[in-house]
Parts: sequence; C-alpha cells; structure tokens
Amino acid sequence: MLSRTQQVLKTEKVISFIKQAFEEQLSERLCMNKVSAPIAVLEHTGLNDELNGVEKPVSFAIRAMNNTRAVIVHSLAKWKRMRLKELDIQPGSGILTDMRALRPDEDFSPIHSIYVDQWDWEQTTHDTDRSLQYLKKTVKSVYASIKSTADKLFAFDPGIKPFLPDQIHFVHAEELLDRYPNMTPKERERMICKELGAVFIIGIGAPLSDGMPHDGRAPDYDDWSSYNEAGFQGINGDILCWHPVLHDAFELSSMGIRVDAAALERQLKIRACPEKAKYPFHQMLLRGQLPQSIGGGIGQSRLCMLLLRKSHIGEVQSGIWPEKEKDRLIKKGLCLL
Repeated sequence: MLSRTQQVLKTEKVISFIKQAFEEQLSERLCMNKVSAPIAVLEHTGLNDELNGVEKPVSFAIRAMNNTRAVIVHSLAKWKRMRLKELDIQPGSGILTDMRALRPDEDFSPIHSIYVDQWDWEQTTHDTDRSLQYLKKTVKSVYASIKSTADKLFAFDPGIKPFLPDQIHFVHAEELLDRYPNMTPKERERMICKELGAVFIIGIGAPLSDGMPHDGRAPDYDDWSSYNEAGFQGINGDILCWHPVLHDAFELSSMGIRVDAAALERQLKIRACPEKAKYPFHQMLLRGQLPQSIGGGIGQSRLCMLLLRKSHIGEVQSGIWPEKEKDRLIKKGLCLL
C-alpha cells in the first residue's frame, strides 16, 4: 500500500509521461514546431482571447514602459496567428505552445480552476482548406493523438487501461438541438457523449434555430458564421468525451478554422462590437496580412483527468482553491499540494 506522498509522486510521474507523449503525437501528426509562449500581452493590441466576452483578464502596469498596461493571457488564440506570420510557417505546418493562463472569473468546479494549462496550437492552411472536410480531417488527427497517448500510457503503466472509442463522431449543434429539443446544451452534450463516447460538436457560437448559440465563442478567431458543406453555420467546434467516473460529457478541446476578413467583419457586427476592428491584430487580418489557419487549445490537466479517470482537476493540478474545498480534497487524498 503506497503512502499518500508516494501516491502523489507516482501521479506526478504519470502526468509528466502523458504530457510528453501527447505532445510528441500531436507534433508528428500536425507537423508542429514547438515555440515559446507569452504569459502576458499588451492590453490594447486585441491579442488576448476574450472567451465569452465577459471574463476580465488580470491586468498590470509595466513601470519600465511608462506604465503601459498588459494583461495575463486567457489563451493564445490570436497571438498564434501572428506568430505563424512572423515565423513564415508554410501551409501544412504549424506551431505548438505550452501555455499557462489565469482566468480569475472562472467558477470553481471539479473540472475548472482559475489556473489554465493547455497546449495551444495553430497550423497554417491554404485558402482552399476553409472547409468542413479539412476541419474533420484535423479533428481526427487530434483525436488519434489522444488515442495513441492512451495506448502508450497503458504500455507505461498496465494498470491504466484505455477506454476511449476507436473513432470520434461528428454532429452539428443544430442537429443536437433537433434531436433533444427540450434539453439544455449541456444536457444535449451529456446525452450524445454517453451514446457515442467521443464526439466533435460543430458550430459553436452562431445562434441556432431556437435563437441561442450552443455555447459562447469570441467573434475574432473561430469562424462560426460561415456556412459549411452540410448547410449549417460554422467550421469550428469542441471535442468532448464521456468521462467514466464523472458520468458526464467532458470537454477536452475547443478548435476551428479561423476567421478570414469577411467572417471577422460579419462576426464583429453580429456581436455588436465593430470597434474592435481598430485593434492592430484585426487591422492586419482585414488587410490580408495574416495567414489562413486552423487551431485550438487542448487542456493538459483535462487530458490527464480523463486518461487517469480522475474526478477532480485538483488531482492532476496544483492550483488555488477555497480552503473548505482544499481541505475536502486533502482528506480524500485527491489534491496535489
């Protein structure tokens, strides 16, 4: 019987293995180049991810730059596209970052903390790659990387058996609404993940036939308003899997083909924030100075939670928790200190 300290050290070792294995698999399948990532960006560049548009980033003044303000990143959704241009990354290749972020407005839950660790990745594409077909191809590569990591983990520790289905399934958010019209979006996700095991929900951000989006998405990175080959809006979405311990849908990744100039203008208008077009990032995009791309984020702690069948993110991440919650986790042996 391992002591609690030994259990924590063993968990840390396995976490390191998962992160290294997945990074290698994704880099190989999507031709990724590992690059450094910023922890903060200047406030008025338009580079920070605004998530659902209501979360406030941590901000601070830089004394050596005449108190110019900067913000801790939420994610690197737009920064990566700038970096593709700066590094002259050609179509079919991309960049992968080891991102750390703070989201202080995030609600505490078994799958959320204010500290975010994820792989942020971005791949340069051709203009002709702005299609549902290319999106699905890329999603399959990401999922294959997850599956391969699970297999390698089993070889590393035979006590951790793989359980994910061989294939990921695709469904549009509108199709989910048609299938479960009396359920909330989260209830729909739970039903489809329980049935299929692994699913990519297409079209996150645009209003559905009931007038509401399946979930929020910022207007200036994913293209959620263009019509795809299936006749629905959106060439973006989320990867979700069934979590066998939580008995619920479990989001691993948000990703999509990025906006071009037309989609950016349209989505800024839909979200009633055309003033954002004046930011440097948006100006470059509107002038055609940024490459076409596809990209997303994949939660590191989320992936570890899933593959290790953990019930709380505190089991795979050192974060900040309310004292009552932290004490509860420690007593159950579920907290990495």
